[in-house]
Amino acid sequence: MTPEAACFLFKAREILLKAQEMLEDWPDEAGRACYFAAFHAARALIFEKTGCVVMPHADVQAQFGHLVRKDPACDTDLGLFLGRAYNLMAVADYETGPGAGIVPEYAALAVERSSQLVEFVARSLMA
Repeated sequence: MTPEAACFLFKAREILLKAQEMLEDWPDEAGRACYFAAFHAARALIFEKTGCVVMPHADVQAQFGHLVRKDPACDTDLGLFLGRAYNLMAVADYETGPGAGIVPEYAALAVERSSQLVEFVARSLMA
């Protein structure tokens, strides 16, 4: 694993731990953190496979999807998680009014799925 990919993966794991800690009291913050954990894990995989540092969210989502689309170790749902998690981040950041926010059950599912994505990337980088 390249040092750059290792740094992205470290950041992903660090954010994921924070998401787990925030889950009970702040589901919106946990949902947002899940996206960023997945985002940095995706950047690790992209850098390892292409040597490019990708920053724009849409580009990371597209390149990650392209890289995992044909990977038999990555189920389709996990490959789509980054885009879905982006929607959680958008809800946490932009939705307003009564009832706006991330339902705790969805936040818990996002934490679980984000953890699976981070570990999938970690395994891929070790292969």
